[in-house]
Amino acid sequence: MIIHKSFSKNDLIEIINLLNLPIRFNHSDNKKTIQSKLIDFIDDEKQFDIIDNYHNINSKESLKHFILKTNPKKTLTIKEKNDVMKIAKFIINYSKSGYDIDNHPYYSNHQQIKDDMDYIKQFGDVPSVRRCCRLLKDDPQFACVEFKPLVSPQVQKMLDEKQIIKRKFFPSLRWSEDPVLVYFD
Repeated sequence: MIIHKSFSKNDLIEIINLLNLPIRFNHSDNKKTIQSKLIDFIDDEKQFDIIDNYHNINSKESLKHFILKTNPKKTLTIKEKNDVMKIAKFIINYSKSGYDIDNHPYYSNHQQIKDDMDYIKQFGDVPSVRRCCRLLKDDPQFACVEFKPLVSPQVQKMLDEKQIIKRKFFPSLRWSEDPVLVYFD
């Protein structure tokens, strides 16, 4: 069994820690050492309960299938990311200009925008892509089309945690122009 090459050393450490696996490693261990320890754990006949996680890994067999496939957190190549960012900037510019296609230098019709959005929405881990999807919701041309970005479980968990933090109530100081009288006894 060979772990897919798209998993980095840090990805493997994150999986071990996330699933609370009884694998001892040192951060000075290299990727091959951690891979061999993980493979030995999977091949071992002992049963082990895996805790709930956002990868939906619930057994050694599902862990094996997970690490044999491409890493879902796989980062884009530099060229791909530059292309995605360029398209995202064009769409953000289109949105900020009041959804006016006549004055846009890059797009000549709405089908081009739709095609670009269909391409970049698969890279939902990039914040600009999520912003494009959110901005195009207000475009009357795309009122019945929903562009839902594909977000990896790790990024989705991070976004959910940010939402929880934003929802918590923190008392704030409010400024008022009305005169305030303070009495001392």
